[in-house]
Amino acid sequence: MISGISMSTTAQNSGTPFSLPGQACDCHAHVFGPYNRFPLATERPYDPPVAAKESYLAMLDNAGFARGVLVHGGANGWDHSAMLDALRAAPSRLRGIAVPPPNVTDEQLANMNAAGVRGVRFTQVTGPSAARAYDGRLDLAELPNFAPRLRKLGWHAQVWANCDVIERNAAMLRSCGVPVVIDHLGYFDVSRGVTDSAFQVVAQLLADGYVWAKLTAFRNSKGLAPYADVQPFHDTLVTANPEQVVWGSDWPFLGMKGEKLPTVPALLQILFQWLPDPGLREQVLSSNPARLYGFP
Repeated sequence: MISGISMSTTAQNSGTPFSLPGQACDCHAHVFGPYNRFPLATERPYDPPVAAKESYLAMLDNAGFARGVLVHGGANGWDHSAMLDALRAAPSRLRGIAVPPPNVTDEQLANMNAAGVRGVRFTQVTGPSAARAYDGRLDLAELPNFAPRLRKLGWHAQVWANCDVIERNAAMLRSCGVPVVIDHLGYFDVSRGVTDSAFQVVAQLLADGYVWAKLTAFRNSKGLAPYADVQPFHDTLVTANPEQVVWGSDWPFLGMKGEKLPTVPALLQILFQWLPDPGLREQVLSSNPARLYGFP
């Protein structure tokens, strides 16, 4: 069994601004709108807030991020115009993760690659975040079909799936022949604990180097910040393979409202508490993303 290390939760310089390491990267965010230029899909799984590229870039600037990674939002259907417009506005600073239709052409993928796309997202979740088959959503079953094309482009697969789904598909993830990035720490049920077999499969895949993990904590928590129920899972994954974990804000926090709505500074403060070692923070926020997304 893979266990987490004990990390201090004492706030560093409480109330004092903190600095991110050089070339820090927010590895998970979305852009939407403005809707007169980039309308949403008529049939969509959710109604996002307007989160235009200008607001996104301002968020990165205000938080101190030199780099960012955008993930295509399902509310845009198969239309990647909003994300690609943002990528082209800051080509040295941004990278993207696409969700193309199964019949996407090689030419279309090449154009995305030129714009800064570096992966394809596959989704298979159950529970409150599940949705019927809308445009802009690729099932995990499509990964084996896409894998040869991803290899040719040097892209990776990004997987948002429940831990149980990852456990059932572990053999495929090991054999698909492309790097796999697991969203939201594996999207586990905190009530089952870190010894749960499905979560342990995620941790072992990470330890063995078959997958990477995104350390986005708040969607797994059954409580409010500072998400103490999630920290043991976070620590377990960081310990399993600190060279293959990255961090993402998940801005603009789709579906979160009221007291559950986080802020980027608050999420970073939690990360600094959970990763008190500056060298480890540099690895998670800077050097690991540079390797994964091909930043210079």
